[in-house]
Amino acid sequence: MKKIAVFTSGGDAPGMNACIRAVVRTAIYNNVEVVGIMQGYKGMIEGGDNFVPLNSRSVGNIIQRGGTILKTSRSKEFMTIEGRKKANDNLVANDIKGIICIGGNGTFTGAEIFYNEYGIPSIGAPGTIDNDLYGTDLTIGFDTAINTAVDAIDKIRDTADSHGRIFFVEVMGRDAGFIALAATIAGGAEIVMLPEVKEDYPQIIDFFKFRTISKKSFSIVIVSEGNFEGGAIAIAELLKKEIPGFESRVVILGHIQRGGSPTTFDRVLASKLGYGAVEALLRGEKNKMVGLLNNKIELTTFKDSISNKKELNTDMLKLVDILNV
Repeated sequence: MKKIAVFTSGGDAPGMNACIRAVVRTAIYNNVEVVGIMQGYKGMIEGGDNFVPLNSRSVGNIIQRGGTILKTSRSKEFMTIEGRKKANDNLVANDIKGIICIGGNGTFTGAEIFYNEYGIPSIGAPGTIDNDLYGTDLTIGFDTAINTAVDAIDKIRDTADSHGRIFFVEVMGRDAGFIALAATIAGGAEIVMLPEVKEDYPQIIDFFKFRTISKKSFSIVIVSEGNFEGGAIAIAELLKKEIPGFESRVVILGHIQRGGSPTTFDRVLASKLGYGAVEALLRGEKNKMVGLLNNKIELTTFKDSISNKKELNTDMLKLVDILNV
């Protein structure tokens, strides 16, 4: 294998550039050419200027940058047989023999289907702030996202304390509550509402009904956007109907959690995984995600990473209740 490609796909995550950098420099160290594919699967289908040769200088001064220098997208055309054929034709025309894909579930699903149809091996690096991929303790971007969330919560706490107010803070996590759970503990919030816990709404009603007894001057509730009852705005409205005189403020952090310079941890993690992905591909591995398990680089099949659900840490759930006493 003398020539490989690297691309980013799906939602961007801080640390993707650090991963790209590690992929390129690890490949060059092994005398392998690298092509960067702009705009993920979309660029793979369109070809042309979207295929960019990369060298060591191409990835200089990017380790500290958020987002992705290769850009990203979600491609409906790649979900079609015709779209994947165009993508394969462009890879063949550019003499590419292997792929490093940085992304999440959708990215890995596409890579596995693509291999089954055309036989081009790929290794995935988990790049998603949601931290919801099975086969790795942490994903690229998660640490930066929770630090961004906690920084915002700290600022909200100041105004909540000053005015004695109740704040609902919505964080990202459509199907997974990892950001919400970590931000709750680190931000000193009292309650967390998660997609994985459907019975938490009655508990929040009881909490606010008896809040005066606890003599709390202010409260912060963290809501994962994929919560069973809806987002922070919906929950605040439900409580207003349930509890006479209930007032609150809602803050939706949104896409600021995806941006910004990656933390030191994310830079190191992304570098390890980028290196591990290239080494695995050159060893002949395929259809696998490289992850960090118990501080060791391990491989998990795309099938397992996609189909197996990553569970929340039950000790952390218990810790939320303990710290709220």
